[in-house]
Amino acid sequence: MRRSRNLIVTVAALGILGGSVLVAKGLLADGGSGGSGAGALTGAFQNEPTASPTPTGPSPEELAAIERAKRVKALDTALKKYAAGKPEFSVAVFDRKTGETYAYRGDEKYETASVVKVQVLGCLLLTAQDAGRKLTSSEKALADKMIRYSDNDATTSLYNKVGKISGLSACNKRLGLTQTKVSGSWGLTRTTVKDQVKLLDRFVDEESELTEASREYAHKLMSTVAPDQDWGVPAAAQKGEDATVKNGWLQRSTESNLWIINTVGQITDDDTDVSIAVLSHTNATMPAGQSLVEKVAKMTRTHLKY
Repeated sequence: MRRSRNLIVTVAALGILGGSVLVAKGLLADGGSGGSGAGALTGAFQNEPTASPTPTGPSPEELAAIERAKRVKALDTALKKYAAGKPEFSVAVFDRKTGETYAYRGDEKYETASVVKVQVLGCLLLTAQDAGRKLTSSEKALADKMIRYSDNDATTSLYNKVGKISGLSACNKRLGLTQTKVSGSWGLTRTTVKDQVKLLDRFVDEESELTEASREYAHKLMSTVAPDQDWGVPAAAQKGEDATVKNGWLQRSTESNLWIINTVGQITDDDTDVSIAVLSHTNATMPAGQSLVEKVAKMTRTHLKY
């Protein structure tokens, strides 16, 4: 009797289990269609939607590169359009925030006129550093006249002091200039905008051979030029930004008395840290050349959005 009772319990359990399968079949079957319970249950799970892999778009770095390429292309187009019928010019911008250099006709060589005075200042500072001393009061007086007032006699004195062609060339090499050839007539030194923004960066880079004291001194001079020389790069600065500048101008007898007009400098604040160089020649007048280099500097800001 005990065995028969166990058999009854087992059958009852199977009936209950079978009922649960039928319930599952009823709940999961598509529209109550026929078929075995196992088949309907399996089909139900097969028809459930599966999650798609999360799409992986461009990285922030890739997006930034794409955006920069668009800005560079737009600036190239704008400068080419502006250059039509204008005196020859080149421009470069080095952005310390991004580490990127933009250059339009960046390898073309121009005579420096007075922007070479920044090179002379850098070499003077390196020469004093090498000797383990500060600038003398006489050297400071000459440097002040050379940078703030673009005094030519002061420049000649310092050019001679740093060793003329050989001395300045050696300093240029230490400062990273590879496309600049020094002339015995210092204002006829030939350079490129790419070299000029490299030079400007040496005056702010903590890893430069120029010490912090030397860099601060150069900034003091280049940010306090005489009012009549405060043009060029500063025209691209916005209110509240710090701007440094050294300009060069020379009416060139070898170019039908047309004008070389150059400007180099930096614009900085919390969000902006750029070095800019614009070199030009064959300008009809000095004011026309000033307008050209300022227009070009402003165009780089409009399109590169630094």
